[in-house]
Amino acid sequence: MFLICLLSCTDMPTKVFVKFVSDPAHDRMKSIVGLACAAQAVNDGHDVSVFFAAAGVRLLDPQFLGDLESQMGADSTMVHGFMDALLDGADLHCSFGSVKATLGHSEGDGALYVPDDKIAWSGPPGVVALSTASDVQLVY
Repeated sequence: MFLICLLSCTDMPTKVFVKFVSDPAHDRMKSIVGLACAAQAVNDGHDVSVFFAAAGVRLLDPQFLGDLESQMGADSTMVHGFMDALLDGADLHCSFGSVKATLGHSEGDGALYVPDDKIAWSGPPGVVALSTASDVQLVY
């Protein structure tokens, strides 16, 4: 209840930090809920930072996103809509080590759903900086 009020009862945008670290291959609905919450925070006008790390970087893989989308129904565009909302309105960050270890891609090779110029590459220092600067943290 407090989180809902904090996000909706203020006149100023809340700084929301969303971190994806769980493996969406093992808990797809958890990841979809996380994307939905992050997209809603953007749509509500909050200052949203999203960090993809560990196995959560699978959400940046275009093929995995397509598979995730197909689980929602043959004509679904919901998952891509959430990602597009994040592309349009969130500050996106990613662990370069996690992308290399999980997806086999390197920073700047253009293999992710998010274009290289729309994502900041970082590691633990970025996570700590974003989380300590935020008002609310959501972890999926």
